[in-house]
Amino acid sequence: MLIFLAPGQGAQKPGMLSPWLADQTARAHLELLNEAVDFDLLEAGSTWESERIRDTRIAQPLIFASSLVAAYAAIDAGAQPTAASGHSVGEWCASVVAGALSAHDAIRLVAARGVAMAQACEQEPTGLAAVLGGTRADVVDVAQRHGLVIANDNGPGQLVVGGPIDQLTELIATPPAGARVRRLDVAGAFHTDAMRPAVATMATLASTVTTNEASIPVYSNRDGASLTDGQQILDQMIEQIALPVRWDLVMDSLESVGATAAVELCPAGSLRGILRRRLPQIETHLVNIPSDTSSLAVSDLRTTDLAGVSQ
Repeated sequence: MLIFLAPGQGAQKPGMLSPWLADQTARAHLELLNEAVDFDLLEAGSTWESERIRDTRIAQPLIFASSLVAAYAAIDAGAQPTAASGHSVGEWCASVVAGALSAHDAIRLVAARGVAMAQACEQEPTGLAAVLGGTRADVVDVAQRHGLVIANDNGPGQLVVGGPIDQLTELIATPPAGARVRRLDVAGAFHTDAMRPAVATMATLASTVTTNEASIPVYSNRDGASLTDGQQILDQMIEQIALPVRWDLVMDSLESVGATAAVELCPAGSLRGILRRRLPQIETHLVNIPSDTSSLAVSDLRTTDLAGVSQ
């Protein structure tokens, strides 16, 4: 069973679109996606420095576009996913791979998502911090005592907490037993109640979008559930902006359905590390450049069901 996985914000790298722009087919896809955003996506992904593409408004559509062209290339090379998932903004790529949303609608909404989340960040100074080590119970207890919440659960020893900057500073100074805390370089407390204004904005925009029944399931960040109803997938992605990413539950689902292989899409690498620690039996392939797809045209990555990619 082959799963396509799309990474989230923070995975972006300067120049990550350059190899794809040299590929005629991928460039054509990117030029179409570029029409739906208010900045030069191709320039951002090929020449802009790290600081510029760290901006939430830029990072989210850039990551989505790079993951999607990698998905198209992987499928063209013979990899046929039986399910898809994505970490945070990566869910939007997964929804297109599954056929629940069109690429045009998805990138339009992702671009709006980046703007709405950036604007929510400007309302009050909040942030995120990674808590590495310690028990989940201890981390949750200490975080709550500091007025913080879990924003991202990647499994044992890999939690991200979010909330006001002052409380994050206190947590860093007095970490949970056996844990170390590191501030993340993000604009605000993503996947917490601080993002509620963005949810309201996105819900209005999403009401104009037509969804489709997914041809393969999407494993949800909310609870790891397998979803195929396009409207449900869209609604949950909107709500997920202010809810914690339960990647631990997504991995539980991958284990329960017997996933044997995964393709992590560009900018790939971060999710493979998590999978190796939690599900080492899953063979993971990275697709960061067009030539990476050459390793995908093998029998164990071919399935009886074709991916329903809506281009």
